[in-house]
Amino acid sequence: MIVFKKLAHLQSFLEKKRLSGAKIGFVPTMGAMHQGHISLITASKANTNITVSSIFVNPTQFNDPKDFEKYPITIEKDIDMLELAGCDALLLPSIADMYPNGTKNLPHYDLGFVETVLDGKYRPGHFQGVCQVVHRLLDIVKPDVLFLGQKDYQQCMVIKKMIALTGLSTSINICPTLRETDGLAMSSRNMRLNTEERKKAVLIFQTLQFVKQQIKSGYLNDIKERAFNYLNAEGFKADYIEIANAENLHLQEFWDGKMPLVILAAAYLNEVRLIDNMLH
Repeated sequence: MIVFKKLAHLQSFLEKKRLSGAKIGFVPTMGAMHQGHISLITASKANTNITVSSIFVNPTQFNDPKDFEKYPITIEKDIDMLELAGCDALLLPSIADMYPNGTKNLPHYDLGFVETVLDGKYRPGHFQGVCQVVHRLLDIVKPDVLFLGQKDYQQCMVIKKMIALTGLSTSINICPTLRETDGLAMSSRNMRLNTEERKKAVLIFQTLQFVKQQIKSGYLNDIKERAFNYLNAEGFKADYIEIANAENLHLQEFWDGKMPLVILAAAYLNEVRLIDNMLH
């Protein structure tokens, strides 16, 4: 694996590969790697000729500055994991590389409804920051395929919308959520959980499973409320447990028994905010 710190060097490397007919896959990350990230590298290697990753903790997507400061940094371990997985190129850009004109007056994306619900409601400005950094990275790397994880379900929909708005030609491959043996969705934030919190965190997955098992055609508010109250009673501070149309994220109070659904949860366990989702 070649590690690039200069944008021009990576672009020159990729241009040569492109001229020889190589299809380029891209896995952007904020580091603190786990096997969920590596599964995206594996998917890229299976579907493209050259796999590029990036590590950049993006300041514009943190609506809480303390969250940005506490984001885990494990760069040497990350590089080892990527190399072992067979990643071809890694970009380590600086904030100045990513935002040459600073982080003020950045583009605003007309994301519509998808930015107003769930994490869009509870983390104002977050998805604008996601779009700003992903758009910039796609302009730099110009990949054929972008590989994303289903765990960030709403983020996947936001990035799809941004790509449609900007007319970029990159296609998206959304890969299944990887889970620990007890069901907890793999996440960089799990590193911030202490032993007791780590044991308790699996209740989010179990609650999603419970909701999935209980969903029947008809009204849905009762099951959502029961799940929300259960998490809070177990010591979480839930932002939401919602059931939405899996294709457009419109929140559902009634189910016709046919529409594809996604069940989504976000909850704090002390200082750490965890998210997960499950298709139905």
